[in-house]
Amino acid sequence: MVNDQAFLGQGWSFPPTFSQQGAVLELVSGEEDIRQSLRILLSTNLQERVMQPTYGCELSQFLFEEVTQGLIHRLQKIISDAVLYHEPRIRLDEVIIMPHVEDLLLITLNYTLRTTNSRSNLVYPFYLTEATHLLL
Repeated sequence: MVNDQAFLGQGWSFPPTFSQQGAVLELVSGEEDIRQSLRILLSTNLQERVMQPTYGCELSQFLFEEVTQGLIHRLQKIISDAVLYHEPRIRLDEVIIMPHVEDLLLITLNYTLRTTNSRSNLVYPFYLTEATHLLL
């Protein structure tokens, strides 16, 4: 079990937060670290990271797109490839993309942790018309 935790890793919480005293950076480990890493991967554009230009999904290119079966297949392929190349701690079992309400896709990642063989999932909301429903 100790080796499993070492493989799953430990990292900064995202967004970075500090303890009540303000001197200690809060860390996450294990499955929570993976969940946060997946959220970061899905929300990062390609070439946004200078030292890792292939990191990310570039989902923003699909803003304002009409939801079609073709769009869903392209999103599934982009997400699957990004997870394959940038998150070695999991095996991605399935990417499900479902229209939820107007202008919102729910992206569900079903995955298996490689070291523990336990299954988990992440639901990521992707808004097709970002920041258009602001209340002033």
